[in-house]
Amino acid sequence: MWTISGAVWALKVRCPDPTDMASDHRRVVLYPSGIAFNAAREGDLLSAAASAGIEVPAACRNGVCELCEARLVAGLALNTRNQQTVEAGGQLMLCRTTALTDLDLEISAVMATGNNQPGNYLAKVVDVRSISHDVYRVELQLPRRRQLSFHAGQYLSIKLPDAEPCYFSIASSPSARNIELHIQATPEWVSAQKVIDALTSGGEVTVELPHGKACLASTPEKPLLLVAAGTGFAQMKSLVDYLRETSYKHPVKLYWGVRRHEDMYLRSLARQWQEEWPPFTFLPVVGDDEDSDWRGHHDQLVHAVLASGMDWNNVEVHASGSPTMVYTLMDALVEAGLPEGAFFSDVLEYAPRA
Repeated sequence: MWTISGAVWALKVRCPDPTDMASDHRRVVLYPSGIAFNAAREGDLLSAAASAGIEVPAACRNGVCELCEARLVAGLALNTRNQQTVEAGGQLMLCRTTALTDLDLEISAVMATGNNQPGNYLAKVVDVRSISHDVYRVELQLPRRRQLSFHAGQYLSIKLPDAEPCYFSIASSPSARNIELHIQATPEWVSAQKVIDALTSGGEVTVELPHGKACLASTPEKPLLLVAAGTGFAQMKSLVDYLRETSYKHPVKLYWGVRRHEDMYLRSLARQWQEEWPPFTFLPVVGDDEDSDWRGHHDQLVHAVLASGMDWNNVEVHASGSPTMVYTLMDALVEAGLPEGAFFSDVLEYAPRA
């Protein structure tokens, strides 16, 4: 058992297997997060982690800053600076190390999904603009952005004086300089309108982040099905931006369901993804849109997803929308053969079934 920052975790140590030496790729597991990735035989571990979408602290990339330092728990590695072999128990810099076998590494700076501890930050309001009849795009700038870590698909809360926190999905990739939000607000929606009024007045606002466990700490090793209703698209945008940056090659399907055509406020962006990124397919489901690519499936978003014909034993599903939509979708997919552990939504956390 190992104890890191108060958390206790178990590690099964693997002895080096001589047959690993002949493989083109090594399997690298980071503890205590349990996040794993593949590393090419000739490439450095830091680049391999980045290609898998894993955010490892780094600056110099030549082994001097020591930000990417890890302890080798199991396996054999090569220090490319002095060409010395690193054995279990030794320290290494991911930027200056290649894997000779499969590796187990101890690096507490890499957090598992949902394990980043939320903190309060004073954010500068950079931009607030209307992008539809009732949705605003908000851009926030946070201090020391490089030191703030969150995962694709997480959300934040905006804290206003004398008001309950309002929660919004982060619509940008973890690597983006600023944080993007999509806020739906109408005069009848008092709390959301109050947030927009506060943001448009300029200045700064207090935010707390990150929140949420339905996110990606690394790229999945299977196809992805993304299902959004309304402004649930914001969470999916964060996931898609992140996956595109990591050159994710498995199929990705996005179903976006809205009541009216004008509610699909960034349809052109989703179509652009489909044109530019081969693994991606966009499937709009619009109640009153006769030109929808999915005629006959406008009645319910869930019916459209079920009609996709996907292999439910080999897919990971991320859903964002109302609790009713999410639970209806989850029940239908589990009944169709999807393992319950392959379904992810923040609804399961903040609105659990009784």
